[in-house]
Amino acid sequence: MKKKIHPNYHTIKVVMTDGTEFETKSTWGSEGDILKLEIDPKSHSAWTGGRQKLMDKGRISKFNKKFQNFRSENKN
Repeated sequence: MKKKIHPNYHTIKVVMTDGTEFETKSTWGSEGDILKLEIDPKSHSAWTGGRQKLMDKGRISKFNKKFQNFRSENKN
């Protein structure tokens, strides 16, 4: 293994948006730094399932009408 090419791997503290904290190992920052998250799995809609925007039926029917002739005859 080559010397002095790898980043320093050390312990940091991570603070979630709700205030909970945990310690982990990272190459981010330096020993003992605090990483405060602005977005985390407890608050972001990508993980919580909030604010999902579904396609309206008009777009789906328009798509189906446009590509109705491209359906395959053979169903494998």
